[in-house]
Amino acid sequence: MKTKSKLKETEIGMIPEDWEVKNVMQLGKVITGKTPKTESKDNFGQEYPFVTPRDMKGQKYIFETERYLSGKGKNSVKNCLIPKNSICVSCIGSDMGKVVMTTEECITNQQINSIVPNISSDFVYYAILNISASIKNLGKQSTAVPILNKSQFSKVEITIPSLTIETEKIAKILSDLDDKIGLNQQMNKTLESIGQAIFKRWFVDFEFPNEQGKPYKSSGGKMTNSEVGEIPKGWEVKPIDEIAGFLNGLALQNYPPESEDEYLPVIKIRELRQGITDSSDKASTKISKEYIINDGDVLFSWSGSLELVIWTRGKGALNQHLFKVTSEKYPKWFYYYWVMHHLPEYRQIAEGKATTMGHIQRHHLKNSFALVPNYDALSKMDKALNPVFEKLIFANVESEKLSQIRDSLLPRLMLGKIRVPIEARA
Repeated sequence: MKTKSKLKETEIGMIPEDWEVKNVMQLGKVITGKTPKTESKDNFGQEYPFVTPRDMKGQKYIFETERYLSGKGKNSVKNCLIPKNSICVSCIGSDMGKVVMTTEECITNQQINSIVPNISSDFVYYAILNISASIKNLGKQSTAVPILNKSQFSKVEITIPSLTIETEKIAKILSDLDDKIGLNQQMNKTLESIGQAIFKRWFVDFEFPNEQGKPYKSSGGKMTNSEVGEIPKGWEVKPIDEIAGFLNGLALQNYPPESEDEYLPVIKIRELRQGITDSSDKASTKISKEYIINDGDVLFSWSGSLELVIWTRGKGALNQHLFKVTSEKYPKWFYYYWVMHHLPEYRQIAEGKATTMGHIQRHHLKNSFALVPNYDALSKMDKALNPVFEKLIFANVESEKLSQIRDSLLPRLMLGKIRVPIEARA
């Protein structure tokens, strides 16, 4: 990539002299969404996706939505239908600035303005994504509820190369990164499904391979009674807090960072969902080692929104209301899937709390059980399931690194601070 080019002054700052400033209206047709009348049964069927801001979850493409517009309902919103490869931008409320690209013809609600591009759809997607924060700020200037109407949205400006080939090359660099991230995410869903299916077959159905490689229970494997019912002979029943340690985090406001340049990002429930951001709190790097989070650690939020994740977003500090789950005796997949197995139960307990923030307590861990195979059986299981689990962790770590590369390249490519090589350029 080339990094130097002559610049010119524009109303939105310095840009390469062979680039232009264009508003959204010049990028294609702008369409504001419309919600079909829900009282009409004809309006909802299985043909056309109906996209709302809740479907915009940080991914590039819209693949699934909860509701679908029917063929008959199409007539009521025919002027608002948008084709495949349109760019949808949320322009109202707290979801302001979210951006996705459609994968088929669909309809959006009125909170979304969409662009049907007349140039590279990928380039328009990344150009809008690059200014998503600016779009959010523009919306805040109008009313108490952030809003950017069609007219205002159409006037939003971006920079664009004058050569079509350059827009395409920029888009390809970023798209290739997103495509790899997408493949990893799809693979992770598959691996997670495989892991949970294997766990259920082994520890719920008891159909793990016997010494002859046949399903244990259905092949006549010996069972014995226990406090949780029949279990394979030679297995034990243990409280879940005896197969793993549950380390509660610190009140990290009491551990401020040494400086602006030397700190650990604080991992709270919010970070479990959206990762580390500029708004994440900061803590001292000198906290005890056990409270430092690294890639591959299992984290469990025990209050508020109960979540269980394998952390893969870089080093951080463990905040209170989160457990770091570890074991020196049992494999990571083993205690991860046992906590996952009990997670619906824990969530139900938390929802039943008459407090502003539902939670579970340590005695709930003591009162939930894990089935522990004998050493030989668990060793064989580990050889089969650990590679699946490690591959899942690796793919998540790789996706995070690719995301960081993409996020670093995005503003530089979109502002011409890094130039792609074009043979036709002098």
